Parts: sequence; structure tokens; C-alpha cells
Amino acid sequence: MFLTGTMKINNTGHLEIGGIDVLHLVKDYGSPLWVIDEQGFRDNCRSFRDAFLNYGDTMVLYASKSLCCLSICRIIDEEGLGLDVVSGGELYTALQAGFPADRIYFHGNNKSREELNMALEAGVGRIVVDNFYELELLNNLSREKGLITDILLRITPGVEAHTHEYIKTGQIDSKFGFTLTDGQAWEAVKRALQCPGLFLQGLHCHIGSQIFEPESFQHTIELMIEFMKKIKAETGYELAELDLGGGFGIYYAPGDLPPTTEKWAEVIINHVKAQAEKAGLKMPRVIIEPGRALISPAGVTLYTIGSSKEVTGIRKYIAVDGGMNDNPRPALYNARHSAIIANKAQLAADETVSVAGKCCESGDMLIWDVALPQAEAGDILAVFATGAYTYSMSSNYNRQPRPAMVLVNQGNADVIIERETYKDLIRNDRIPGRLKK
Repeated sequence: MFLTGTMKINNTGHLEIGGIDVLHLVKDYGSPLWVIDEQGFRDNCRSFRDAFLNYGDTMVLYASKSLCCLSICRIIDEEGLGLDVVSGGELYTALQAGFPADRIYFHGNNKSREELNMALEAGVGRIVVDNFYELELLNNLSREKGLITDILLRITPGVEAHTHEYIKTGQIDSKFGFTLTDGQAWEAVKRALQCPGLFLQGLHCHIGSQIFEPESFQHTIELMIEFMKKIKAETGYELAELDLGGGFGIYYAPGDLPPTTEKWAEVIINHVKAQAEKAGLKMPRVIIEPGRALISPAGVTLYTIGSSKEVTGIRKYIAVDGGMNDNPRPALYNARHSAIIANKAQLAADETVSVAGKCCESGDMLIWDVALPQAEAGDILAVFATGAYTYSMSSNYNRQPRPAMVLVNQGNADVIIERETYKDLIRNDRIPGRLKK
């Protein structure tokens, strides 16, 4: 059993988070239910922030695509982190939460004119330019407004991290960024330096997600610093920032062995420093963008177990009242999760079952072959490490309303995302007059 933050098994044998028995949470707020351990989340933020700040001028940006809502943006602000947004909707949410615009970095491979105007009018700290179209568009918009916009260029370094093929973003064949190996990145630098509406602060890259090997970052650092050396040698311009993206792996299930935040900081910063010295460059400001590593361990999803089915000699299925609509990652990525029966947390896990969702899809499976105590209808299943990419990627497939999300801390529970209702599902539906009775 892997418990993080304030999670523990209380004296009644139930799972407790933030000082609250999760059975009480289900009784008060319904099921399925996303639960965020506020203290656990804050501790994760501080762990990354402090580990990297120990090495000097660094910045930790929270990747808001992992979970973005008003309350999460407020917590990130209070913890002194910056924010990485990738859409107008994420930017709008951050601004509505009162997040300081100068600590927002705006990513994305196809930002619209409207999104870029929103970012410029808000005064975001950096816009990460992904392609030549955007470089020209942003330069023109900045000049129209009489601005000089600070930018980073997203570089595709050609590093393939050990991760799922759909979440590898640093290899050459990618929709993201300027490719380093074919001269495209060099051309982007030359054009950016000639844009009067833009100020090139540095480079950005991101090599994948759920990475456990620090060596992946070391190789990336070597390629990026060598490129920065070339830029200085041929233009005389020395870049001030190096954003290495995110992708820091976390524990989901047995076999996952993520490094500590202290180890990540030690490997990354020391290697940047060594490579910069070797290249004759000043130490750039190092920026990282953890999302999953901050919020996922702090999240638990609570489900109510319903039906079950045994395929003789093959497998037993138990079904819960959620599924791929509230957590699509197992269906998309074959993602693994750990789970317990929250009201039987001290009982022996004496049978192996597979946890099915309720969507009308054979692939709607949350967990294959997990050891649990004897499961009965009405039991509460707690699935761990679901803070990231559950709400963010959720849907109304099969016309299922999205669950509520509660933030728990020191015995207090607050709804930070309301449960959708059936009325919400038809809120934007319209019937043409010719179809009316």
C-alpha cells in the first residue's frame, strides 16, 4: 500500500485523507469523487521549489494541463511557483484566480490570434514560440501594440525518453517545436533575433513524460548547451534562460522507482553548470515544469463498487460507478494505478480482480488484476495518484456527468469543482424550430 501526504489508515480500518474518513466524504459529496490532499499537494510544490532554489536562480512552473481550476491556481500562487499554460482557457482560469501574469509562461503549438492577444494584454512573463507561423504572427501583434514581448523558442532536441509513445515529445518526428538536427532551430533563432517586437530570452524543450532516468535530462542538457554555445559564437548573443520542461516520473504502481526531487535538482543543475562552464557560457536560469509530479500523488478517486462478474478460470471483474469518462489514462496509455477498498483497508487482499468502468466500451478498464479484499456492492474503492490528467481529460461520454472535486485539509472539506448534473449535460443543446412539437 502506497500512501502519500496526509493519507493514512485510521483506527476504524478506513482510508483517511486530510483528517477525514473517506466514507464520510462519499456520504457528503457523492460518488465518484475526486479528492485532493491540500497539504500533500503543497508539500510536493515546496519539495520541488526548495530543491531547485538551493542551487540558485531557478524557477519551477506548475504545468497546469495536469489539473487547472481556480483553487489549484491559488495554491500554486501561494506556494511561489510559476504557471505553465497551454491554451486560452487555462490562461483565463489563471487570470480569473488572480495569478500574477508575469509568472505565467504560455505554451502551445497552435496558439490563435485571440489567445496571443489575450496573453499580450495580460502581460504574461514569457510566450514559448513553437513554429515560424507563430513567430511572425506574435512579432506583428507585438508591434501593433507597441510591445517587445519576451519569448522562448521551443526546440525539439531529438531525445527519446523511456515513456509511452503518445507522450514522447522530444524526438525529431514531433508536432512540437523547431527541430535541432536539421538546422530549423538555428533558422528560428536568427529570425527571432531580427524581430523588433520580440526579445529572445532563452530556449525551451520537453522530452517526454513519466521519466525515471536522470540521464535523459543529462543528454538533453548537453545538446541544448551546445546549441546555446553556437548561438553565442555566431551571433554574439548569449541566452539567459534554459527551460527543460517537465516529465518527472511518479509512483503509480509496483515497479515505479522515481528519483527524489533532491536527486533531480542535483543532476539537472550540476550538469547545466558543468556544461555551461565547458562551453564558456554564463550559468543560465534553469526552469522546470512539473505537473503530474506535484498534483497526481495528492489525488485520490473514490468509487462505489456495484456489479461483479466471474469468467470461470480466467478473471473476476468488479464494476464501479465511474470509468474512462473520469480517468481516460488507462484506456489511452495503458496507465497503471494502485487501489484499495477504503472501508476494508486493514483486511487481507485475498483475491485478484480487474476493475471495470461503466462506459459502454470493452476498453473501459481502470485496473487489470489488482489484489483486494473480498469486494461487495457498496464498498468504496480508492484509486491512488489520480490528481493529474483525470479532470483535465474527463468527458461526458455516454452522457455521464463529471464528478465533483473536493479539497481536504485538517478535517475540512471544500468543493472546488461542483458535480455536474443531468441539466448540465443539455445546457448547450439546442432544438431547431422545425423539430419542435
